[in-house]
Amino acid sequence: MSTYSYISNAEVGYIDRLYQDYKKDPNSVDPTWQKFFEGYDFSSKAANGHKATADESLSIKETQVRNLIFTYRSFGHLTSKTNPVRPRRNHNVNFDHKSVGLSDGDLDTEFDVGSEIGMGRATLRKIIEKLKAVYLGPIGFEYNFIHNDEIRQWFFQKCEQEYFVYTPSIDEKKRILTKLNEAVVFENFLHTKFLGQKRFSLEGGETTIPALQTIINKAAALDVKEVVIGMAHRGRLNVLSNILGKTYEQIFTEFEGNVNPEQTMGDGDVKYHLGYSSHVNTPSGKKIYLKLTPNPSHLEAVDPLVIGYTRGQIDDEYKGDLSKGMAILIHGDAALAGQGIVYEVVQMSGLPGYTTGGTIHFVINNQVGFTTDYDDARTSIYCTDLAKIVDAPVLHVNGDDAEAVSFVSNLAVEYRQKFGKDIFIDLLCYRRHGHNEADEPKFTQPKLYNLIAKHENPREIYVKKLIERGDVDAALADEMDKNFRNQLQDRLNEVKQKPLPYKPQKMEAEWEEMRWAKPEDFDKSPETGIKESVIEKVGKALTSIPEGFKPLKQIEKLLKDRTNAFFESKILGWADAELLAYGSLLLDKTPVRMSGQDVKRGTFSHRHAYFFDANTNEPYCGLNNIEKNQTKFSIYNSLLSEFGVLGFEYGYAMSSPSALVLWEAQFGDFANGAQVIIDQFISSAESKWQRMNGLVMLLPHGYEGQGPEHSSCRPERFLQQSAEYNMIVANPTTPANFFHLLRRQVAWPFRKPCVVFSPKSLLRHPAVVSPIKEFTSGTFSEILDDPNVSVKDVKRVILCSGKIYYDLAEVQQKKKIKDTAIVRLEQLHPFPEKQLKGVLKKYKDAKLVWTQEEPSNMGALSYILRMMPKYDLEFVSRKASASPATGYSKIHKVEQDKIVNKAFEI
Repeated sequence: MSTYSYISNAEVGYIDRLYQDYKKDPNSVDPTWQKFFEGYDFSSKAANGHKATADESLSIKETQVRNLIFTYRSFGHLTSKTNPVRPRRNHNVNFDHKSVGLSDGDLDTEFDVGSEIGMGRATLRKIIEKLKAVYLGPIGFEYNFIHNDEIRQWFFQKCEQEYFVYTPSIDEKKRILTKLNEAVVFENFLHTKFLGQKRFSLEGGETTIPALQTIINKAAALDVKEVVIGMAHRGRLNVLSNILGKTYEQIFTEFEGNVNPEQTMGDGDVKYHLGYSSHVNTPSGKKIYLKLTPNPSHLEAVDPLVIGYTRGQIDDEYKGDLSKGMAILIHGDAALAGQGIVYEVVQMSGLPGYTTGGTIHFVINNQVGFTTDYDDARTSIYCTDLAKIVDAPVLHVNGDDAEAVSFVSNLAVEYRQKFGKDIFIDLLCYRRHGHNEADEPKFTQPKLYNLIAKHENPREIYVKKLIERGDVDAALADEMDKNFRNQLQDRLNEVKQKPLPYKPQKMEAEWEEMRWAKPEDFDKSPETGIKESVIEKVGKALTSIPEGFKPLKQIEKLLKDRTNAFFESKILGWADAELLAYGSLLLDKTPVRMSGQDVKRGTFSHRHAYFFDANTNEPYCGLNNIEKNQTKFSIYNSLLSEFGVLGFEYGYAMSSPSALVLWEAQFGDFANGAQVIIDQFISSAESKWQRMNGLVMLLPHGYEGQGPEHSSCRPERFLQQSAEYNMIVANPTTPANFFHLLRRQVAWPFRKPCVVFSPKSLLRHPAVVSPIKEFTSGTFSEILDDPNVSVKDVKRVILCSGKIYYDLAEVQQKKKIKDTAIVRLEQLHPFPEKQLKGVLKKYKDAKLVWTQEEPSNMGALSYILRMMPKYDLEFVSRKASASPATGYSKIHKVEQDKIVNKAFEI
């Protein structure tokens, strides 16, 4: 490392500005910078042959001491004693005072720069002692890379003054030991009771429990009202028991699988995936809500849900106050370094549409990922190095030092509440057993596991430390040890525990009012029409701009077209109908939130929910100016992410049953970047965890010659997962039907995710319009019959879904075909069997043809076979293909024409 790396790493412009200020008035800059610039001026003179005086020599040494301080602040974490079981790697950092130009002869010289670390004038020896105590102890403070000077100054104060003299109170020591006792009791209980069963124990990382308790207590003291926790399986059962208060009996029941299938409303999940909620008292006298979200085995996949859920709670329960709701994400070291979703979530942290006012990232760093050592798991020095992309500080801490863990836990909450930013705690610990309790870790880490086998647990280490220091006398230690053993025996004897009392929140009460869907709910959709006066109000808002607002010429034309649609022709296109749905809900006091890439304008330049002033770029949203007491329309252009943003919106919808929450993909096939969220949450959460969710996914879909990446949203994947009424899969073809579909989402007394294969070319198709009378009454129509044929003439019925209807109708009209009816399935799942039967019984003995524009191994074909096994169906589609569509527009046209014509001829 270069001696002067601190200068090369600094912002040169900033130093130059300070120097200019110093030249005008030396007292205008910090005293330590005065000394630095005195040294700089002196060295400039020396370079020109000037001989140093005694005062000038001392000034240079002051600067050298300052350089030494900088080295400890910047690189001390690389040598700090944070690893409880093995020596740290050598990162070649030199903390010797000689490396900055000082000598042993300077050790007893006093330097003013001692004031920089809160000592006043002090000898070099004392300065070094303090720097070692602060920066080379059990905490590795990694913060000096942060660009914000206020934050760095805050850390100087916290580390060099508060941490240096930190001594927990006797009550705090008892709380730490009590929580360590509980953590060890729990693991011993499960190890004894369920020998060999998978439980993903916390053994080796038990200080996680007092750490979380400290975070929660501090959060409550600083007026946080709710903490939402997301974590994977390692230590989850211990957290459920000792942080959220889930009783051993409840956990025991889940271990035994003693759950009545009739009560679960679904298939259930393994015990280390389940969630829980509590309302707990804290030492400050303030109560706080705790929630642990359910999660799948897919590591880190729950992260965006937790952030979205927290933001939903902040917006709804706490009226947008970011300081009231806080997320804790508990990571494993290997997953944090390896899973790209964490990057997406961290990148969201400061964005207006996604921020939660700072997340506490807590890493249970057991130094092994299943069987993989850290040197195979990452290139970076730390698993937490992605923190640097958002200037998030990292507190590396030795998991065997319970008091150091307590200090960083308090510090993290203080930082989050003060600055509203993310912070990382890297708890270095170990894993007592293998990846699970049936796994043998010595196959791959024999040396490490020989060390671990002889290593005392954190509780034993802390008890010894307290007795050796005289912090607790032997009698108190004995008493706590006795309590510890009694606790363990009680658990083994299955003594009943009282669950914590729980008071539901407003949002939870809203969920309680919901009921589970029944099959008959899908026989007929609820009434979702609106009054004409509402249409006029929303139409006026969508066609008006503020005085002095200068729209682009294209927007001027759009405003004229909208005015014509709402007030003259009274015929609405797709975008008009969509915005009308949102506006009508806002007037009903239903919040509407939408996000995705470019959603304000819309990928296809159709939505224009916001206008931007041509001169000032000032935004204006008509939907937020309908009337005074309306609910807010929240629409956000997202970062270029699918996995993270879809997960966030799913979490937001999980917190807000009364809101309409939508995510739109730029093109439908981009949704496959979020396949984990679709598979593990959207399609299966109700069955696994009995969690309803009303999220709407808008996936632009349709074969229009745009190639293999912009044609198909992969309907077959959603339809393959469709069962047990788990989600709505719809392909609406009229603006009015889309309008009713959106309003139906919040009209139902239950919630279902809704996947919409939304249009592209149909957005401006002249036939894709609906008269206003279709919005003032009616419901969503699962099936649309053919309005252009006479029943008695029909010998063939073409069943189809989506955009291909308009291609078929064009041929039908052009060729004046009278004997074929084209029937549209606007909803594919739940399959509208009753509604379809009602239409088909009119066309007795007619030939049935399923027609789709997707290849035969894609689209809805396989699903239709599954749903209509008793029907004699012919099928028309593209040939089976590895790729969704051709990349050549001429070939596309030939294929499309062939499909459309064959449907009438087969």
